[in-house]
Amino acid sequence: MEAHVTEVLKLGFGRCALQVQVPEAGPIKTIDDLAGKRVVTSFEVLAGQYFKEVDQRLQLAEDARTKIEYVGGSVEAACSLGLADGIVDLVESGDTMRAAGLHAIATVLQTEAVLIKSSAPKHPALEPLIKLITSRIAGVVAAGRYVVCEYNIERARLHAATTLTPGRRAPTISPLEDEAWVAVSSMVEKSKVADVMDELVKIGAEDILIFNLDNCRV
Repeated sequence: MEAHVTEVLKLGFGRCALQVQVPEAGPIKTIDDLAGKRVVTSFEVLAGQYFKEVDQRLQLAEDARTKIEYVGGSVEAACSLGLADGIVDLVESGDTMRAAGLHAIATVLQTEAVLIKSSAPKHPALEPLIKLITSRIAGVVAAGRYVVCEYNIERARLHAATTLTPGRRAPTISPLEDEAWVAVSSMVEKSKVADVMDELVKIGAEDILIFNLDNCRV
């Protein structure tokens, strides 16, 4: 599949980890302890590739290698039912696994929702439409990641202020009626905005305002 599609854009949601989980109260503490035993999963290809490398590293003979079995649902119940010594499953918060008495001993990979397209388009005439849709989705994703920060600052402290709020390319700086002051507008990552506001206050910025973005093109 990877040879046929190209990742275009990370969408910023649906983040999970594909993890190896075992009973917390059991004797298995590391991935090496689990090697050669029974593992059930809904992701048998990925799990098989992962444990193949583990088995090869430990030089396990053919009949002693990890047994990967497919289970379509409620994978977390497999250990308590005696069907497996460990599982491989997607974990978001981990609450379901903890409720089943399991804990992670390894992470196979980190995942999130992404936008993909065919590596060899069959309909070239649709390429402009694909680019347009991609641009619109990217705008929504960026709008969820950034806010607009506006504030007033003394011109003498402008360099320090714009170091805190460099924007994606450069901040917008506008003169005020008081020539000793300027207004600054800049995009700031939403996850960092509280810290940025605190630092702006420390250097004397005033009238700090934050605006959410509904959509944008960046």
